[in-house]
Order: sequence, then structure tokens, then C-alpha cells
Amino acid sequence: MAETRLMSVYRTTNTVFDTSIKSPFISITSKPIKVVFSTSFPSWVSLKTSNFSTFNTIPLVAQTSDWAQQDEEDTVTLGEESFGDGSEETFPEPPEEAKLYVGNLPYDVNSENLAQLFDQAGTVEVAEIIYNRETDQSRGFGFVTMSTVDEAEKAIEKFHRYDLNGRFLTVNKAAPRGSRPERPSVFKIAYRIYVGNLPWQVDDARLEQVFSEHGQVVNARVVCDRETGRSRGFGFVTMSSETELNDAIAALDGQSLDGRAITVNIAQERPRRGSF
Repeated sequence: MAETRLMSVYRTTNTVFDTSIKSPFISITSKPIKVVFSTSFPSWVSLKTSNFSTFNTIPLVAQTSDWAQQDEEDTVTLGEESFGDGSEETFPEPPEEAKLYVGNLPYDVNSENLAQLFDQAGTVEVAEIIYNRETDQSRGFGFVTMSTVDEAEKAIEKFHRYDLNGRFLTVNKAAPRGSRPERPSVFKIAYRIYVGNLPWQVDDARLEQVFSEHGQVVNARVVCDRETGRSRGFGFVTMSSETELNDAIAALDGQSLDGRAITVNIAQERPRRGSF
């Protein structure tokens, strides 16, 4: 499957900015905290605390994804008057349940656009679009972290099936960190879809892109010939829930993909071989 990159924006009090900004200095209004310096300075170093002005802190809650959702918190602390024993202010990380999956996004929507849209439901902590690293194109889905679970639920009510530039969004709770199994076989067989009559040029990434418009894709695989490496014209997709599976089948079965009408139905479990 093709590697991906993501672009995230972080929300402060009044500002949304993209992490791809390369400016070395950014001034943003937030909550002031104190600096803690060590008192062990060389004799030639002279510091005067009266010349320090109060700086601010920006809580960064960065989310990474492409099926490896991992949270990080980086708190930058600068301060004013005390040395040695100092207090350090921390900010709570948004609850894991406040992270949302957003699918079927128009390909020209970026992280800032996504944050501005979900601002209507509350405070957006992080908004990110998932990109294909090789083509630098949006993969049509992303993640939004709201500041509270209530705001996340409000966003689902407001934006699930929301018409954004002619495309109906899929918005639901993102899979909790650590809950995704290493192998899709752990999921119930009912969540696995068979896709037949695929065009020969369709690969794993393209198959995932098509189905991500109808929910969260756990795995997408085109079956290829072992010797030639060429597609055999069919594949399998695993969705994260039964509802998403049913939505995908209803929407895609019989639809034209690059000129071919694809067959989409529930994958049948291969019968186990008996021992003799």
C-alpha cells in the first residue's frame, strides 16, 4: 500500500495554522506560564530576570494516522522570574473519544478548510488531511480532534452526510488508539467485502480511496498473480463497522469504475480443509 503523509493544523485561542509553516518565530496568544532555569551557570554568565517578559505556551496535540494513530503532546514553557524551584503549568490532552474520522472529503480540501468547517461544532484541537506521499494528493479522508466528547458528538450530528462541494461526508468516531489489530482477519467476516471485475490498473491505494468515501477502511488489497505481479481483477476491503460495510455495498455494487461495472458483496469465509 502506498505510503502517506499528513498535514495538520493546530488550534490556539484565535488562530489556526498549518504545521508546514517554516517561519522560525511565531507569536500566538495563549496562556502564560513560568520558565524554569537551572542555577548552575558558569561564573561568566550574567542573567537579569527583570528583563524577561512573559511568554506564552501553545499546547500541541499532534495526531498521526494512516492506520497508526499515535498522540503526542509537546508543551513549550518559557517564564519570568524564578530560578531553581519553579512551577510548570500543563494542559490536559483532549479525550481519545473526541477524535473523529472524516471520509469522502473533496480532494481540494486542506487541513485549514477542515478546521474551519468543524469550528461550527466547537473548538477544534487538531485537523489533518491524509495525503499520498508519492503523488502528494489528498486521499479523500482525514481526522479532526475536538476539545470535548460533547463537541465531537455534536460534530457527528451536524456533519455526517453533510454536503460539502457536492460530496456527502462520512463522520464518525475514530478507532481508539491501540484497538486496530495487526491483521484484518481479527475483524468479523461480515466486515470484509469482496470486490470483483476490477480494472487491471487499480491497485491497493486506488481501491482504498474508492471505499474510504463510505467509511473507515481498515484494509484494502488487490489480489495479484504471484509470478507476474499483475492484478487478477479482484480484491478485498475490510471496513471498520457493519454499517459502513452495508453503506459501501449499497453504494458501489454495479457501479462503473474506470469503465468496468464492479461487483461488491460480502466476502465469504473460505471453508477450512478437513484432515484425513
